[in-house]
Amino acid sequence: MRFLLFLTFGFVVNTMTAQINLNNLKSVAKKAQEVINSSELSQSEVAQGLKEALIVGATNSSYDASKKGGFNTNPLIRIPFPKDAEKIKTTLVKVGMKSQVTQFEKTLNAAAEDASQFAKKIFIDAVKEMTIKDAMDILKGKDNAATNYLKKQTSEELYVKFKPIVKQSIAKVDLTKHWNMLSNRYNALPLSKKVNPDLEDYITSQTINGLFVLIANQEKEIRNNPNARVSEILQKVFK
Repeated sequence: MRFLLFLTFGFVVNTMTAQINLNNLKSVAKKAQEVINSSELSQSEVAQGLKEALIVGATNSSYDASKKGGFNTNPLIRIPFPKDAEKIKTTLVKVGMKSQVTQFEKTLNAAAEDASQFAKKIFIDAVKEMTIKDAMDILKGKDNAATNYLKKQTSEELYVKFKPIVKQSIAKVDLTKHWNMLSNRYNALPLSKKVNPDLEDYITSQTINGLFVLIANQEKEIRNNPNARVSEILQKVFK
């Protein structure tokens, strides 16, 4: 009889212990869920974080591009001799004007570097127009989703605003003087077909493309490198 009572008592204790453990487990699970729920970001926070990521990327990219040699020494964005004038380059190098061609290319990139210092404000103004829906789509996108969004939304406006700046930069670095010297020399050669590319259009387009290359690299860095997340909201959004 005592043995049966002992078994019964043991069963009751084990059952109570199991119930206590189950209750504890439920309690822990509930608390864990509360922590998870509290750590979830609102859509407005996601939008804020992505806007900040683009602002950081645009700021850093504009700074890097506008430094002396920012374009000319960076193989990712260095602007080459105009493609539709490549024949001029080839011909002039053959007749001993390689140094003049090199100087023209340096001046070409210097114009882009000079213009890039004005890009930051243009990009930031565009970033402010991002909607919450845009932000949620971008968050789920690829490493360059935010950059692609910015490029799609701003390319035309950037071109319109940027071209007058490029024109000023061309004058500032005497690019036209270098180009006129090269083109005049080429056009004076027998049987040469005159080529006169729109340098303002070329540099404007190439400068904008180069800046987006740099911004895409910045975005990828922020998404994949915790050390690049320089604020609390960036750390939350891209954790």
